[in-house]
Amino acid sequence: MRALRKTGPGPGAELVEIPVPMPGPNEVLVRVQAASICGTDLHIYEWNAWAARRIGDGRLPYTFGHEVAGRVVAVGDEVDHPLPGAFVAAETHLFCGHCGLCRTGKPHICQDMKILGVDVDGAFADYLVLPAHNAWVVDPRIPVDIASTMEPFGNAVHTVFPPGTDPEVATSVVAVLGCGPIGLFAIGVCRAAGARTVIAVEPNEFRLSLAKAMGADQLIDPSREDPVAAVLAATDGLGADVVLEMSGVPAVIEQGTRMLQHGGRLSLLGLPAGPVSLDLTDHVIFKEARIFGVTGRELFRSWQQTTTLLATGMVDVRPTITGQYPLERFEEAFDAVGSGRSAKVIFSIGNDE
Repeated sequence: MRALRKTGPGPGAELVEIPVPMPGPNEVLVRVQAASICGTDLHIYEWNAWAARRIGDGRLPYTFGHEVAGRVVAVGDEVDHPLPGAFVAAETHLFCGHCGLCRTGKPHICQDMKILGVDVDGAFADYLVLPAHNAWVVDPRIPVDIASTMEPFGNAVHTVFPPGTDPEVATSVVAVLGCGPIGLFAIGVCRAAGARTVIAVEPNEFRLSLAKAMGADQLIDPSREDPVAAVLAATDGLGADVVLEMSGVPAVIEQGTRMLQHGGRLSLLGLPAGPVSLDLTDHVIFKEARIFGVTGRELFRSWQQTTTLLATGMVDVRPTITGQYPLERFEEAFDAVGSGRSAKVIFSIGNDE
């Protein structure tokens, strides 16, 4: 089969031929139909400092990519769900199933977590092996390309709806800081959930236009105006009820605490490269602010919410799909992702056979 592999340290990747993997007793073999490119994949492709540290030369060569949907074509001896013929999307957090967190309903923060396409061979290939319990059967109303975005869309869902906070977004003012693909998804989720006002903060003009297409009511370019002042002005000085921080930029995280309403909730999905300095006294403690760190999706609650939002058309993510490429044109695809004029770029890999 074809596989896009990191064959050595440094920028780039190679499309090579390798054997089709065989599923183990509790695994399924998936014929990949579509795989979308994540920021993590771009880091691996460019082999930046994070990729060199997180993966390391000793892991190479390996197949990367993790946002994927395809058809199950074979299953291991102990698998009774899903069966061959099922169309599935991959939950990419490969949880152990037996640690304390897994056994108490929190497998998404498993103590022995492995990540598809980072710790094990991934999805930029004709075939993929996946633990059967990580294969989510896709609602037939969801098209193939959109199914490949269900994993990152689930991140947005988990950011908007942390456990115990679901009613918060309805009728609230929500500020979304950073309009990369997951931030854009979050705008659509907030709109579907009945937010009173959705404010998008993003310095990239192209992505700010996509924020409008996804339903943002107010657009703020922080390179042209103070986003904290703008949010306060839009809320009669009160601030946003909910702030969703998607950028990981330390200064933006700090701004998020300042624009937050007293008693509000700040969800942190973006990953800062280092420590972040905050005024905890005035902007967190005295506000009784609630800060929620987000990683991945809540298994499998977020997947059910994702299915409902996408299958019913409550959220239409097509404005965020800015390019589709065959696997052979991977260099063009990664150039598009890094250009600043894209959102979700998808590899169309195989037909529905």
